[in-house]
Amino acid sequence: MLFMGATIKGPSNMSRLRVAIIAPPWIALPVKGFGGIELVLQTLVDELLRQNVEVEIFGNGARKMHGVKTHSLYKTEQIENIHRPYTEALPIVLAHMQFALNEIRKDGAFDIVHDHNELIGPQFWALATQLAGIPPVLHTLHVPPTNSKSMSEQGIPERRTYLELLGDMGNMYIVAISEAMTRLLPKQVHHQTLDKVYNAIDPEMYPYIKDKKDYFITLARLSALKGQHTAAKLCARKGYRLRMAGTVAGIESSEKLLLELANPNSKFNNFVDFQYYRDKVMPYVDNQQITYEGNLSGQKKLKFISQAKALLFPIDWEEPFGMAIIEALACGTPVVAMNKGAIPEIIIHGVNGFLANNEEEFAEYMDRIHEIDPEACRASVVARFSASKITKEYINRYEEVIRRTKIAKNIT
Repeated sequence: MLFMGATIKGPSNMSRLRVAIIAPPWIALPVKGFGGIELVLQTLVDELLRQNVEVEIFGNGARKMHGVKTHSLYKTEQIENIHRPYTEALPIVLAHMQFALNEIRKDGAFDIVHDHNELIGPQFWALATQLAGIPPVLHTLHVPPTNSKSMSEQGIPERRTYLELLGDMGNMYIVAISEAMTRLLPKQVHHQTLDKVYNAIDPEMYPYIKDKKDYFITLARLSALKGQHTAAKLCARKGYRLRMAGTVAGIESSEKLLLELANPNSKFNNFVDFQYYRDKVMPYVDNQQITYEGNLSGQKKLKFISQAKALLFPIDWEEPFGMAIIEALACGTPVVAMNKGAIPEIIIHGVNGFLANNEEEFAEYMDRIHEIDPEACRASVVARFSASKITKEYINRYEEVIRRTKIAKNIT
């Protein structure tokens, strides 16, 4: 039995929506440097508050957002554990989720739960919402629900099966962050899948700079899926300056990375992303033309993005969205990206960047980046991915989930 002696309060006042945001336990809010899902949540929470929605966060307690109550089992960030073996990483997220569930049930007055925990979230909440005293759940799907061709070729187990076997989803509904992701969802979950909601940023937080400096950037965790080695290889071949930012297996600074690379007994030697950087990226890093600059945050990150002549995004998977892309575009920085996943939903070829179908095209478009107008880049984000617009869409999804849950309850 999951719960003992929980006291259930009456329903909340529906005149003001009350939402429990279940963040992953890995990175704290507000974000200091890299944080894909976390940056999305930070922006969403801020805007929900502006739109008179009551929000409480369930995440780690290393930092806390101003004016928002944070519930935390873990008081420190758990990001260094995310790449540990299954038996070591899974207990962290399981305990985090169970803690959140216990607290939500004891509270008894949330209108809806909004979950953001990859893979485990749908199963966990599909079961949990069948218990007494649990509000309906909207799970945002942040990762592709099926393997790309390259993932299957690497022998990565197929992830689609867990959704196909989900069965009774209780009062748990799914929303993906792009049309590309929604199309990949198996038919078994279509009846409780809502229309996509894109990720968002507050454009006012990003400086627009028209006149760029002479360097390219990558901005993402360094991983084979993100393909930074392709950017490094092409820049080395063409003599272009490349600056890379992001984490390497949770390592945030170039100094620490060098120490771990020099240590034959480093625990990171068993981490796939660490191996990727060591074997595929590092051979191109000369600390002059091509550099790794660690995990940037705050004004350093904004300066890094806004002054770059382009963001390179040479992914090797079905990218579910691409937060770095809309961050760059908001700064007037165009993007050269592989034409995979949701990227063509963001990049308008020849307007705010270029879409490449292979490495040869990617290299060609790097040479043509001067053709892109920075003002068009900025405008594309303001029109389609602003926080105020996307948050209204989420509020609509919350209300839809609550309405459908009430209908289902009346039918049964």
